[in-house]
Amino acid sequence: MSVDLSVESGLAEIVLNRPDKRNAFNDAMASELNACIERAASHGVRAMMIRGEGPAFSVGRDLADADPGIEDAEAIIENTVNPLIKRIVAFPAPTFAAVHGACVGVGLGLALACDVVYVADDAQIGSPLARIGAVLDSGGHSFFVSRLGTHRALELIYTGRLLSGAEAAHLGLVNRSIAKDSLVAETRKVAAQVALGPTAAFMQSKHLIRRIDEEAMGLFAVLKCEAQAQGAAARTADYKEGIAAFQQKRSPKFQGR
Repeated sequence: MSVDLSVESGLAEIVLNRPDKRNAFNDAMASELNACIERAASHGVRAMMIRGEGPAFSVGRDLADADPGIEDAEAIIENTVNPLIKRIVAFPAPTFAAVHGACVGVGLGLALACDVVYVADDAQIGSPLARIGAVLDSGGHSFFVSRLGTHRALELIYTGRLLSGAEAAHLGLVNRSIAKDSLVAETRKVAAQVALGPTAAFMQSKHLIRRIDEEAMGLFAVLKCEAQAQGAAARTADYKEGIAAFQQKRSPKFQGR
């Protein structure tokens, strides 16, 4: 198996485990990752974390067997890569990525598709696809433009320059950078804490933020959606527990529903 899944206390941890290839994606690995994400969702987990085993998070697609004269690059992206990105973005719980080493191509898209991205200080993040005459894919254009602006997005695409983890955090491409030795433990700690929170309410915010991004919603529309989301949250057991705990001056025990 090139992708592993474990579930503990409501937290799913997915590990890209093809270290000898620096977690480069082939069809089998993509299929296994898709299956692991589906299984995690079927378990009703309350948070999901993705990390890589070995020297890199992922160097993207495995080009060892690529045949540019015959293969249909559009079909490969549309049928294999894009469904993975969409599945992570739409995952029904908060998602976290712990990124170390190289994170490019498909690996970059998978990481940035997560809700929260923590990276090692010395990670290498970016789009070196210009070196092989390819176009940035896996949602990279959207992630770069929304987080860095068009000028930085195009500079990184044109030059293929890789950002260190510290620089990626400074520019806002990722949430923050962490010392490599502490990365996995710290990401796991935060994800586990979130999994114990009011995840039903978190999902209302996740859906709303996605709509703001995709529909370019203005303030008045957001205000209306927030009221609707609050109404939905108020019908959950977590809301009742949270209010009761506040009134009784104790810590709440959320169930994610």
